Amino acid sequence: MNFNSALYQAIAHHIHHSPKRRITFAEYMDMVLYHPEYGYYSSNAVNIGFKGGDFFTSTNLGTDFGELLAEQFLQMWEILGQPHPFTLLEMGAGKGLLALHILNCIQQHHPNFFSVLQYGILEKSPGLKQEQQQHLHEFPVYWYDWEEIAPNSIIGCIFSNELVDAFPVHQFILEAGELREIYVTLQTPVNASVSSTPSFTEVTGEPSTPQLAAYFDLVGIDLQRGGYEDGYRSEINLAALDWLSIVADRLQRGYVLTIDYGYPANRYYNPRRSQGTLQCYYQHRHHNNPYINIGQQDITAHVDFTALEQWGKSCGLEKVGFTQQGLFLMALGLGNRIADLSYQKIDLSQLLKRRETLHQLIDPIGLGGFGVLIQSKGISPQECTQPLKGLIVPQ
Repeated sequence: MNFNSALYQAIAHHIHHSPKRRITFAEYMDMVLYHPEYGYYSSNAVNIGFKGGDFFTSTNLGTDFGELLAEQFLQMWEILGQPHPFTLLEMGAGKGLLALHILNCIQQHHPNFFSVLQYGILEKSPGLKQEQQQHLHEFPVYWYDWEEIAPNSIIGCIFSNELVDAFPVHQFILEAGELREIYVTLQTPVNASVSSTPSFTEVTGEPSTPQLAAYFDLVGIDLQRGGYEDGYRSEINLAALDWLSIVADRLQRGYVLTIDYGYPANRYYNPRRSQGTLQCYYQHRHHNNPYINIGQQDITAHVDFTALEQWGKSCGLEKVGFTQQGLFLMALGLGNRIADLSYQKIDLSQLLKRRETLHQLIDPIGLGGFGVLIQSKGISPQECTQPLKGLIVPQ
């Protein structure tokens, strides 16, 4: 079995010294992914891309995704009155390819916009940050921690692509009609050393925080009614709410753009989705066991976009629109790119490969089905009258 023994020992030690010798699943997931030394995103374990990677994103399919986003950012700048500087703050930038594609496009096609652009990146992973710096060394990009950004200071757009799905989530289960939290504890054989095969197990208990019950009031879900049976299990992403609070606090005027896979709350917590959405990704295969390949695999859960909308309101963020990635990219011009293929004099095999790539970005059962949520802050009524291109439904 493939796992990081040092990370396993760190988690086991934390459990052993915790009250009742258990930790929340959110604590477990946080250590697995973000432990400063051994976590999946903190070490060199994370691998994004097609060749030997654990998963891939829209950015790995070429430059189109970033180029079309650049067009949306250009319009945002224009709507805001062409402020100088205009900040693009990308959170969780992967290998830096999306930033590279956006910056290349703006520099080549919109030099006036490029001259006032300030591009920043927030990245927790030291390994990914190093790769970003290698890819982006030709551009004036800045790397920040949240603590280095003053409140109410950003005019522009704060955005992310497949970030929120990797935030640590609490897991819960319904037992006798009551909300119970899932905790992680040790199940190590009596004579086994801590470095032996990992053996974590789950136990249930009272919720660790009243925020878990309050979450369902926020998103308008009543677990006591609506056909939820005992054994119903799912996730709650409190970290996403904390993150959005920080984002809203730092934004003075502009937009928040969140792209990820997920659902509105009524679909997320559908009684028929009785085992939640938690998934693990290891070498392009996915499964639902977070207790193997420890430190060597990604763990994600779908995003509850209703929670982001509702919590955003309490933080001063107004919903501009919510759509699917396929519709968003088509509205920004992807349809024209697909149509133009018929007029390009390229080898047939290249043409077919290019067409397949573009269609992957809009495939409704894949990347095209991702949610795109745009929120705003400090936008005047007059500025609101101009619809964002990406939210205009293609005719």
